[in-house]
Formats: sequence, structure tokens, C-alpha cells
Amino acid sequence: MSKSTRNNGTRWSSGDERQIRQLANQNTPTRVMGFKLGRTEEAIRAKASEMGVSLKPTNQSPYNRSK
Repeated sequence: MSKSTRNNGTRWSSGDERQIRQLANQNTPTRVMGFKLGRTEEAIRAKASEMGVSLKPTNQSPYNRSK
């Protein structure tokens, strides 16, 4: 069940979309992104998917291997 947030039901602004891209590039967790944007984690994941933005961490090596 999703919790009520301050932007529940409001449209996404271009500034929100820009901030999602910026936070995703900084490997910010979706929960933190949700707090910053006043949205649920589910809303962040859905919007990022719609925008084609990957939320997977880019600075971690697979299977905990060191480079």
C-alpha cells in the first residue's frame, strides 16, 4: 500500500523529470528520490520507466567483484 505524499495526484512537471534524471545519474535510491520529490517509490519507478531512465546503480561491479 502506498503512503499519501504531498504531490499525490499532481502532474509531473518538467523540473520533476529533470530532477529524476539528475538523481538517477547520482545513483540516488528511489526511496530518497521519493522523499525529495514528494512522491512514492512506485511513482518514481513508473515515471523513470516511462522516461527511459535506468534506476540501476552504475558504479557497482556485478557480483561484488573488484575492478
